[in-house]
Amino acid sequence: MRYITLLFLLIISFNQVEAKHIIGGSMTYKYIGPGALPNSNKYEFTLTVFRDAGGGGADFDFGAQIAIYEQVGSQYLLILQDAKNLTNKGQVPLTELPCMDPPNVKVEQAHYVFTQDLEITGNSFHVSYQRCCRNETITNINNPGDIGATYTIEVTNEAMIAKSSSPTFKEIPPIVICNDFPIDYDHSATDIDGDQLVYSFCSPLEGGGNILSGPGASGCAGVTPTPACAPPYNLASFIQPTYSPTKPMGGDPVISINSSTGVITGIPHQLGQYVVAVCVKEFRAGKLLSTIRREFQFNVADCQPDVVAEINKDSVIGFKEYALLACGLSDVSFINESTGDISNYYWEFTSTSGQIITSMDKNPIITFPDTGLYIGKMIVNRGLPCKDSVKIHLSVYGEIAANFTYDYDTCVAGPVQFTDASVSAGNIINWTWDYGNGDTDKSSSPIYLYKDPGIYPVSLRVEDKYNCKGDTTVMITWQPAPSDIIIAPSTFNGCIPADIYFDNLSSPIDSTYTLEWNFGDGETDSVVSPTHSFKEVGVYSIGVKIISPIGCEKETTFPNWIQVLPSPKAAFSYSPETITSFNPIIDFADESIDAVRWFWNFDSLATTQEVNPSYAFQDTGKHLVSLRVVHESGCIDEVSKIIDLVPKITFFMPNAFTPNEDNKNDIFKGTGDTYGIQNFEMIIWNRWGERIYNTDDIEEGWNGRKDNSGQPSPPGVYVYEVKYTNPRGKDFHFRGFATLIR
Repeated sequence: MRYITLLFLLIISFNQVEAKHIIGGSMTYKYIGPGALPNSNKYEFTLTVFRDAGGGGADFDFGAQIAIYEQVGSQYLLILQDAKNLTNKGQVPLTELPCMDPPNVKVEQAHYVFTQDLEITGNSFHVSYQRCCRNETITNINNPGDIGATYTIEVTNEAMIAKSSSPTFKEIPPIVICNDFPIDYDHSATDIDGDQLVYSFCSPLEGGGNILSGPGASGCAGVTPTPACAPPYNLASFIQPTYSPTKPMGGDPVISINSSTGVITGIPHQLGQYVVAVCVKEFRAGKLLSTIRREFQFNVADCQPDVVAEINKDSVIGFKEYALLACGLSDVSFINESTGDISNYYWEFTSTSGQIITSMDKNPIITFPDTGLYIGKMIVNRGLPCKDSVKIHLSVYGEIAANFTYDYDTCVAGPVQFTDASVSAGNIINWTWDYGNGDTDKSSSPIYLYKDPGIYPVSLRVEDKYNCKGDTTVMITWQPAPSDIIIAPSTFNGCIPADIYFDNLSSPIDSTYTLEWNFGDGETDSVVSPTHSFKEVGVYSIGVKIISPIGCEKETTFPNWIQVLPSPKAAFSYSPETITSFNPIIDFADESIDAVRWFWNFDSLATTQEVNPSYAFQDTGKHLVSLRVVHESGCIDEVSKIIDLVPKITFFMPNAFTPNEDNKNDIFKGTGDTYGIQNFEMIIWNRWGERIYNTDDIEEGWNGRKDNSGQPSPPGVYVYEVKYTNPRGKDFHFRGFATLIR
């Protein structure tokens, strides 16, 4: 057995002044006799305060600052201010929650009990205590960490005349409750005078504020108002629209309180911390004598039950209440999904005629004698302290069997007629067809046309008015022959050789079909859409035969469909065979067969329609020459050749020069046709191996001086070296002698 304290644990560490610790409280009174003054009553007041004791927050006030106000019309006159000593305090007793394991909490309560004479003046008296602050993690009110609470009671003139005592609550409220489990807590009060009590959710009252120090700390906006401020008091501000005083925990449906019994019921479905206030109005002979208000804090937490009863079900009716269907079964199998430390299982069903059927198996198979509704239950740990149960509504119906027929012409590409043949004890109301290709239908007996041939798993699921379901799947072979054979192109006139792609647009057809093509030239093929080359001039009829996988045939012939016309044969030669930049003129000779017109294209630089033209390219390099010829049938042929115009290079070096500045043979350099030479270099050495000149400019020569700027070199023989690359990338390298004559 597990126990929990009933108030919520908040672990927040502040100093005593700042601590957010208040989680509930109330003020009540008891008439104890005549007062010491004439025409007065003596009352015993009890202030109860709850605090969070789990996080080291502020302790209870040693002296509670009590204020008593007399209400004169709309005015409130302070007649007493006093610090009432703490009478007693202690931890809230643990309350048993059988078989549940909620979070552990620690809460303390304090009582301040004091007596006070009140003179019967025809007015009401308000006895109040205020303190800040609340736990700041509260879910349902705004800014909870910055506001406190007011615990107050009004002693009405009617109550004083009647010498009445206020009601007192029986039990400490269970602030910790388990999420998704029912609440059934008795929050009723007793009244020693036997007066009528009416219960309701009401608003908590604000009191105090977040001023922590200075004179303001004891004011109405301070942590400890001294004295408690005068009525009327502000109502706590709920977070709208989810929460309000009458639905402090939100939800749909809301948690409710019985106005006559004070019992709070419902099922919370949202985790959180909620401030809840319960007001109890005391009536005597229809006249209101007093209202007591107790506020407290619910913590909706996840609890772990020791034992959970659960079954496999079809639908949920309510909390722990399930619906099951048994369609066409007399022996019904039940699947137990209960968890925890379970010692026994008990199943019980009662028919509408009163017959009781039981089982003690975990997963029983129970025979039900007839169709109908059986109300039952499944209990785990029956007779033990930790037990749980579920309520079961079992509906036993007659058999439902899905079935259908279909009809279509197997060899004609037409629609399939599907007809529902299902049977059920109840009327079938829903049909779901799946044609096996992603398409569906909701009709009872649909007509469907497939786009592509194939073998399709057609499924039907039916549902009757009792929600019983049945399904079946049938393999449908839909492989008819095409109704028409359609081939593109529909006609063809072309030149030999004629390469024609026959695009088979017939439907339905795919690779599983057998094709027999006859091209009229002795050639055949078997693919769906072939390509065929006609190599002879003529007119051809095309034959096509299509055979489906189940033997359906469709055949046709397209007479005189292909006409292949004669074509010329383009050819030419040219001379000379080797063409250089020294001789760039080329003579072209037509060698075509059956040509009547000629079209020459010289590398897109020039064109001509001469039969045997001549042409001179301006630049060396490779050039594309094309000849297109036309047959008298209009057919065309074309041939192209690459003509290479080779750049010619000549380069000669002299063997002597006379640099005497007579403008005759003064410079030593090479001569010739040098256009296109690259990477040129010339170096000259004297007889002792000294380099006296070099250049990379083919147009620049040696003037007989060192580096062309020093003293004149003496007559004699000098060695030269020349390197260059011709326009086709061939390297040349040679040496020789230069004789300098002066």
